[in-house]
Amino acid sequence: MAKILVIDDNIDICQLLERFLTKKGYDVETTISGKTGLEMVKSTYYDLIFCDFKLRDMEGRDVLAKVRIISPGTQVAIITGYADVKIAVEVIKKGAFDYVTKPLIPDEIISLIERALAVQKESKVQSVTFEKPDAKAKKKNQETDSNPKFLKGTGKESKKLYKEIKLVAPTNLSVVIYGESGAGKENIARLIHDQSERAGKPFIAVDCGALTKELAGSELWGHEKGSFTGAHAEKPGQFELADGGTIFLDEIANLSYEVQVGLLRLVQERKLRRIGGTKDKAIDVRIIVASNEDLRKSVQENKFREDLYFRFNEFSITVPPLRERKDDIEAFAHHFLSLSNEELNKSVEEFDEEVMQVFLEYVWPGNLREMRNVIRRATLLTDGEKMTVSALPPEVVYARKFNFTDSGSESNGTTGTTTKAPVNLKDAAAEAEAEVLRKVLEEVKYNRTKAAKQLGIDRKTLFNKMKQYDL
Repeated sequence: MAKILVIDDNIDICQLLERFLTKKGYDVETTISGKTGLEMVKSTYYDLIFCDFKLRDMEGRDVLAKVRIISPGTQVAIITGYADVKIAVEVIKKGAFDYVTKPLIPDEIISLIERALAVQKESKVQSVTFEKPDAKAKKKNQETDSNPKFLKGTGKESKKLYKEIKLVAPTNLSVVIYGESGAGKENIARLIHDQSERAGKPFIAVDCGALTKELAGSELWGHEKGSFTGAHAEKPGQFELADGGTIFLDEIANLSYEVQVGLLRLVQERKLRRIGGTKDKAIDVRIIVASNEDLRKSVQENKFREDLYFRFNEFSITVPPLRERKDDIEAFAHHFLSLSNEELNKSVEEFDEEVMQVFLEYVWPGNLREMRNVIRRATLLTDGEKMTVSALPPEVVYARKFNFTDSGSESNGTTGTTTKAPVNLKDAAAEAEAEVLRKVLEEVKYNRTKAAKQLGIDRKTLFNKMKQYDL
């Protein structure tokens, strides 16, 4: 059970969050004093702290700075009644996970908590000591996957994918990875790194979609002490931390034009200069980028620099969506079941035949990420040793109404009559996906946060799909 501390001098806010989050299954403690809150942090570990920006005895940014020293693993979210971008930039630069504005919206609070806990958990999983491996260890690392949570597929599409990885990994070429959200692009990037000469050196993953224009420079290049308001200490950027290894820039198309200019200079000269710095530093980093949209199209639409695209596009890999990897679905399902059992301390041994049939028929718009979320949830809901279809989310089961026959007709599931189905398999999958999205959106009254959570995808992906299907 995640432990949360609320620090707010408004006792109503404390009581509101305590009641609400306790009902959601979190262990919550509150205080109206920043100093008392810091004493509590010294004696108790909290996974997440909500702290008001303006406290009576001290400011939230000061609480944040001290928490980062006392308990570096604790995530901090700042609560403010001032919807000011400057405040957001300042607290995030100082290490806050995120900020929320009053009045507090329940869905946003829960979404923030889930994101914070996911980042915290992932950082623990990926926390490693980078040491130069000996030849024997390196060979072993190249032959096996260093991430126990990753499973290689063995189907036709997967074999083609891993053949391309094996081909490009030993080189120093920059790679563009294309694929839908949740298809496993970061795992592919990590696999390339693990099979390269840089194995054992840092692998740094950066979500460009989460970088604002104001924060991107500091996050990527780093900054010197005093270079801007709030820069109380020097900070190395992600490229500097990745020196000697590999940096993975996910959703690269989301970077602003100004950041793209700085990135081009770094790629061309292999040197970086921290914000506020006066000296360049040479770096040796392999760059792998990923996008769920065609970068060539982004170039044509003047959203992405052409010269930067050509620098990155030395080799490209397309990760097939899960719906095109039917041969691997059963293996992936059992793999995620094993992980879920371990995480939830459950002992679900197998899937009912109908469950596996649902998995094979469903189009998986959220790909592997969605499958893992669906199986984790179903594992939690399963009491016995066998998972049944009753444990699956309704939108997954509902999608079975699309039962395309070999003759190219689709049963309507009620009258026994048939209508002509799309001839192209992708069209059929898209039609089914659109229907599932429509049903879920209607169920949650078009609340995008709830819909994205139920579908196992992020809000941006949901928005793009709503636009794609005119929903």
